[in-house]
Amino acid sequence: MKLFVAGLVAETNSFACCPTGFGAFELRLGPHDPTDPMGMASAMQGVASRARAAGWEVVEGVLAAAQPLGPLVDAAYAALKALILKDLEAAMPVSAVVLILHGGMTSQSIDDCEGDLLAAVRSLVGPSVPITASLDLHCHLTALMLQQADALIAYKEYPHTDIVETAARAADLAIAAAEGKVRPRMAAADCRAMGLWPTLTGPLRAFVDRVRALERQPDILSVSVGHGMAYGDVPEAGAKVWVITDDNPAQAARLAHQLALELFDLRERIGTRFTPLPEAMARLEAWRGDKPLVLADVADNPGGGAMGDSTFLLRALADRSIGAVGLGGLWDPGAVQLCREAGEGAKLHLRIGGKCGVASGDPVDLCVLVRRFIEDHSQDDFGARADLGPSAWVETDTGLHIVLISKRQQVLGVDLFAGLGLEIAGLRGLVVKSMQHFRTSFAPFIGEVIHVETPGLLRTDFEAIPFQRRDLNYWPRVEDPYAAE
Repeated sequence: MKLFVAGLVAETNSFACCPTGFGAFELRLGPHDPTDPMGMASAMQGVASRARAAGWEVVEGVLAAAQPLGPLVDAAYAALKALILKDLEAAMPVSAVVLILHGGMTSQSIDDCEGDLLAAVRSLVGPSVPITASLDLHCHLTALMLQQADALIAYKEYPHTDIVETAARAADLAIAAAEGKVRPRMAAADCRAMGLWPTLTGPLRAFVDRVRALERQPDILSVSVGHGMAYGDVPEAGAKVWVITDDNPAQAARLAHQLALELFDLRERIGTRFTPLPEAMARLEAWRGDKPLVLADVADNPGGGAMGDSTFLLRALADRSIGAVGLGGLWDPGAVQLCREAGEGAKLHLRIGGKCGVASGDPVDLCVLVRRFIEDHSQDDFGARADLGPSAWVETDTGLHIVLISKRQQVLGVDLFAGLGLEIAGLRGLVVKSMQHFRTSFAPFIGEVIHVETPGLLRTDFEAIPFQRRDLNYWPRVEDPYAAE
């Protein structure tokens, strides 16, 4: 028996200023290619290991992944889709297909790239070959995706610490279905709510633990909670729950509906509090903890499609001269190039950030000392490495430490700072261009975390995001989106 696995991972922010082109993708062209696109190679290897352990032959197709940005250029999506289909055709006949996807990918003319890709794969392999896929929990679950796949399984954790686990589970279900051991049946329910919901603590932690317990019951093959991509303006956007049972679609529908209502009931308790910028600055000035206070620059998080070059927090810090504060990673290849040319130990006047439009703010002019320059910087990415390109650590005479990077990335690992020699232990405060994923690496070294509200791309007033195409019957825009029923 033969299993085919491939991957196409990209998350689309409908409001981003720049589309996602072919050049934005990192490609792994088969099992002997050492490239690790956005740290996703371990997921593909997890699928392959599961299949080989079951005595199956494995064919690994292309794996492509890109940083979140605007809708894919149509030609780029068509080319990537063609690469996967070409590899699949060469592998035929196959007994099962596993795809590593995101679920929140759109192109300039296609609202549902994952559904489109699944349909194309289905047309090649026919109706009887199981197709399963792993998804990011920030996905759009669509009717086409449910129709074309036998099983879709989303990460349960945010931060996403279960990427490999999820891909392996998708492989297990594909293999079991192909061997006739199970008959997966999926059903989904809309939660009619949106927000940014971390799973580390509180009521959502308990909800996720309960979901995991449900999966240990007989005949429940998988339960997924999709938070949705909050900045995706597509008709089927939104948080959803879906359940996969062993040949019991009615049970799947009942449980999905029940869990969706339970999640809706938690809506006001699981969201993130966003702190206004003046309040965040006041708390930083008053901070006397023995570990740095972290200010998460949520609105400029590249992990949600922002550019990573906004200056609202940088401007506030420069104006106050608080001292012993780090900020990173700010995406500014031009500033990095000037630091390279000046060299370590040089002082120069540097215009930083504010390059990509209104959501980036205005550039900030600072006199800085180049403390360190690295030609090929990287950071930890849940055990993989995320490339940051040429990078520099600069310091102002007021003790503001800025890490400048050349490849747009959200902050994931402590080594984004420490790899340049900037140890965060001696800092009063730390500003990170991230929302949630930094917590796994940073937890032992930081104090309290404040999610700061700034005028960046990723708005936190979810009720006022200017959607044009998605269903607007969701909380918090509508107090009771179930009222019509």
